[in-house]
Amino acid sequence: MLVLFTDTDTDMSLELANQMGWNLICMPYTINDKTIYPYIDYDKFNAKEFYDILRGGVVPKTFALNPNNYIEYFEPHLKAGNDILYVHFSKNMSGTFNSLNIAINELKEQYPNNTIYTIDTKGVSICSLNIIYEIDKLIKNNTYIEEVLKWAKNEVDHFATYFYADNLNFFKASGRVSNMSANLGNIFGIHPIIHMSEEGKLVNIAKVKGKKASLRRLMQYVEELGDNIKDYKVLIAQTDAYDLASILKQNLKEIYGEDLDTEIVEVNPTIGAHCGPDCIGVCFHSKSR
Repeated sequence: MLVLFTDTDTDMSLELANQMGWNLICMPYTINDKTIYPYIDYDKFNAKEFYDILRGGVVPKTFALNPNNYIEYFEPHLKAGNDILYVHFSKNMSGTFNSLNIAINELKEQYPNNTIYTIDTKGVSICSLNIIYEIDKLIKNNTYIEEVLKWAKNEVDHFATYFYADNLNFFKASGRVSNMSANLGNIFGIHPIIHMSEEGKLVNIAKVKGKKASLRRLMQYVEELGDNIKDYKVLIAQTDAYDLASILKQNLKEIYGEDLDTEIVEVNPTIGAHCGPDCIGVCFHSKSR
C-alpha cells in the first residue's frame, strides 16, 4: 500500500486532506511568542482572524521541523509495511529538508524493505496544490509509482505561479526587499510581481502600481504562458482578499469560458506570514514557468 503525504505549506487543509485521503505534515509558525501547529492546535484555519492580526503589525516567524518530527509522521506507516509518497513544497525554500533527509536515511536503515518516495513541487501554496491535484488523479487511476515520478519530473515545471504582495513589510522582514523599497512601495502603492522559478525559488520579476494594474499583469502572464489551460485547474490564491480573487476568477472565465475549472484558495499561515494580507496569486498549466 502507498500512503500519501503532503504538508500545510502546499495549502492543503485538514478537511481537504481527509476528503482526498492524504496525510498532512503540519509546518509551525510563531505569533505573539506562541508556537502554533496548523490543524494540531486548531481544527480549521481562521484566515480572517490571522490576517487581521498581521494587519495590526504582527510579523509571524516560521521555523523548520526536526528529524524526529518526520520520523513520528512516517514510522507508523512503514512499520505497518507500507510505502510512502511525500509531495512537498520547494526544498530550496526551507532548512526543514535537511531534517527530512536525516529522517529518511534513518528510516531506510530500520525499514529496508519499504520505500519513501518524494516529489519536490518546486513551489509553495497553490503551485504545490495544483500539482498535488494532478498526482492524486494519477494515484486514484492506479498509476504505478514509477510513472507518477516520471510524470512529476516532466510536468512540475509546467505549472506557473505568479502573485503580487500588497504590504511589503512582510517581505522586508524576510529579507526579500530592502527597507527603502518596502517603505516606498507602501507609500506609492507599488506591488512586486513574484513568481516561482524553475529552481523552486521566489523571484521578483516586475513592479506594478495599484491593485487593478497588478491583477491585469497576472492575467497577462496567464494569457502569454498558458498551455492547455482548460485541461487543468486554475487556482487563485488570496490572503483574506476574497473580493479581489473573485474579480480575477471572473476575468479568467470571461476569456476562457464559464466552464473553466477555477478554485479560490486560502493561503496557509506559514506562507501568509511571509507575504502578508491582501495578496493575490494565480497558478495555471503553462509552457514554462
